[in-house]
Amino acid sequence: MSPTRDQPIPTNRRLHVLHVSVPTSGGIATVATRYIRDQVDRGWGVTVACPSRGDLGYAAREAGATVRWWRASTHESTLAGTVARLNRIVKEVGPDVVHLHGGKAGLAGRLVVRDRIPTVFQPHVWPFSAARGGVQGAALRWERYAARWATELVCVSSSEQQMGERLGVQAPTTVIPNGIDLTEFRPAGDRDRVHARKLLGLEDVPTVVCVGALTVQKGQQDLLADWPAVRARVPEARLVLVGDGPDRQPLEQLAAGMAGVSFAGARTDVPLWMAAADVVAVPSRWEGMALVPLEAMACARSVVATEVNGVADSLAADAGAIVGLDEPGALVEALVRRLLDPALAGEEGWRGRSHVEAHHDVAASARELARVYLRLVGARRGR
Repeated sequence: MSPTRDQPIPTNRRLHVLHVSVPTSGGIATVATRYIRDQVDRGWGVTVACPSRGDLGYAAREAGATVRWWRASTHESTLAGTVARLNRIVKEVGPDVVHLHGGKAGLAGRLVVRDRIPTVFQPHVWPFSAARGGVQGAALRWERYAARWATELVCVSSSEQQMGERLGVQAPTTVIPNGIDLTEFRPAGDRDRVHARKLLGLEDVPTVVCVGALTVQKGQQDLLADWPAVRARVPEARLVLVGDGPDRQPLEQLAAGMAGVSFAGARTDVPLWMAAADVVAVPSRWEGMALVPLEAMACARSVVATEVNGVADSLAADAGAIVGLDEPGALVEALVRRLLDPALAGEEGWRGRSHVEAHHDVAASARELARVYLRLVGARRGR
């Protein structure tokens, strides 16, 4: 009898999982690392194939996983070499499950495995979401075709799943919302805010914190364009951009001469920066399911975010504000309202904390992923 989608079949030996990712920092790497830690704790064999830059491989090794450095490029002229190198890793590792994270790993990995081994593809955000013109069309055609080589799609939000289905990407799909480590991101009250500002050398003034890679996707350029209007109404307000990325120099040029703006760079103490905030801004232009709103809510901070796929799925309706991406003045109004009404922002923050405790605990997400693996491996062995 074949297993149902809700009935995993236990395996009779230790499971071995191969995670494959090209991004080694940022949201995809963070989510993958949390799953890797859980699977190592389960006693499973875990191998990670990724480039040697960034944090993912080193965090995975620290967690107890085996790491295989994979020199990866998906440019047309070098794709064959990338696929060949990953093929060697797959053959040498001999995994029971291959988990592909993000579009680039999904491209190379599905060309290698072609569903001969149970394959989970987790786009995190659809590759065609960011593309335009002919590139977007090519990316969509590939996803429609390559869906046959994914034993299961894992989408991080219902909106991501619905977008794929609407555009003709047909494969068995499970939605597993991103989860947060609720012991790392802890609720912070008013006294914690004052203390965090002292530790970080920030003035005790109304503060907006924006966390994320400095890229077009994360929308910091839009936030900076609106910042003078915020300062006109809240003259002491401060904006701190936490993160680094390819757009740092043009963003710094855009912010030159603006009062109350600072760049903190890449940081490992993100919960402390969120504790220092009155409001956390998430001005993204596209997402799969953004981690920053979840992390902010876990720290009991009000969130003001743009209305893009993956944000509405993560942000509780009463935990802040979602504003139209192209709605003039909406971001300014939402930020100003909360900076001028700390009681409102505080209430929203605590409602957000309750929301992530109920719906976005990483332990629950990891358990659901483990069930997917066991079901797929059990079904394949039962043939």
